[in-house]
Amino acid sequence: MPDIKELLPFLIPLIIVQFVLLAFTLHHIFTHNTYKRGNRTLWGIVALIGMEFIGPILYFLLGKEDS
Repeated sequence: MPDIKELLPFLIPLIIVQFVLLAFTLHHIFTHNTYKRGNRTLWGIVALIGMEFIGPILYFLLGKEDS
C-alpha cells in the first residue's frame, strides 16, 4: 500500500479540478432559470452530494438547458 505522501502529487491536482468544476457548476445552476429536467434545488443538491465529478457531470449532461 503506497504512503499518502507518495500520492499527494497526483491527488492535489484532482482535488483542485474537482472544486473548480463544482464551483463552475454551482455558478451555472444559480445564474440560470431553465433546465431540461428538474429545477434549481434538485440540481444544487445533486451537484453537492455527488460533488466528486459525478454530480457536476450529470448536471451538464442531463440538466443544462441548451443555449
